[in-house]
Amino acid sequence: DIDLQNKTSYFKDLLKNGSTKEEILPEVFAVVREVSKRKLGLRHFDVQLIGGIVLHQGMIAEMKTGEGKTLVATLAAYLNSLSGDPVHIITVNDYLASRDSIWMGEIYKYLGLSVGCITSSTDHEERIKHYNSDIVYATNNEISFDFLRDNLKTNYESLCFKKDGFAIVDEVD
Repeated sequence: DIDLQNKTSYFKDLLKNGSTKEEILPEVFAVVREVSKRKLGLRHFDVQLIGGIVLHQGMIAEMKTGEGKTLVATLAAYLNSLSGDPVHIITVNDYLASRDSIWMGEIYKYLGLSVGCITSSTDHEERIKHYNSDIVYATNNEISFDFLRDNLKTNYESLCFKKDGFAIVDEVD
């Protein structure tokens, strides 16, 4: 367990020292797969690992309901969070954003990452706090309007999006 929990700093060091995400991807995915099995009792299938690669590459992975999109996203999300930029997982409703941030958050928290969740009931001060998390679950409406509102602000500290990140869009169609 301790060796797994130390992998986040290990991977971050590899990236700082010149390794690419593609070079560390197999080991990163293996770590996420093992943590998921231990913490959630869910083991990524080989096809889900391929889906994680597709998401990491910024492409669309079509999966039917029940095929494990929520679990697949953990692979690309964790890998892309290692660079220090936030990862936004955008879903269609408050229930899914909340559920997934708690459920899949077990993986990220085990690996030392912070998890935020933005729903329609999240006030502005809380939004800023949540957007500063490593992994942020949010609805498409909330994240879109927060981005638009940021473009009207003149105070950096009140911005929701302070740096670029990586996004995974659920139900991209």
